[in-house]
Amino acid sequence: MPHFDNHGLKGGTWRGRLTGMDHAPARVVLVQHAEVLAQARLTADGDAAWLVEVDLPPEVLSDGLQTLLLKADDGPEGQDSRPEGHLLARLPVLAGRPLDDDLTTEIATLRAELELVKRELRRFAVETRGA
Repeated sequence: MPHFDNHGLKGGTWRGRLTGMDHAPARVVLVQHAEVLAQARLTADGDAAWLVEVDLPPEVLSDGLQTLLLKADDGPEGQDSRPEGHLLARLPVLAGRPLDDDLTTEIATLRAELELVKRELRRFAVETRGA
């Protein structure tokens, strides 16, 4: 079973190390909404291991949450159809205005939950003192 060790996203390039396969896959591709966006570069890294690098196309960076998939298969090189191979990793990318709204909402929810916990702890402390 293939294993992808995610080394992260930096400068628009997603990097990692692929292991657990007898041979390099015919292709490793970046997929979004069942569409192949880019093909990754593979570099041998010892026995049955490859360094993987794929550049994110600028069109994937937009407001909201985008989920990118890294897939490996033995389909023909240059084929633009949906790869049916192994899902190696998911990369969620969150950007833009919705991010601000989501964080503000999340902080407000956490504050409300914290106030509830504080109120319950105070009630509990009063009850235990009176007993």
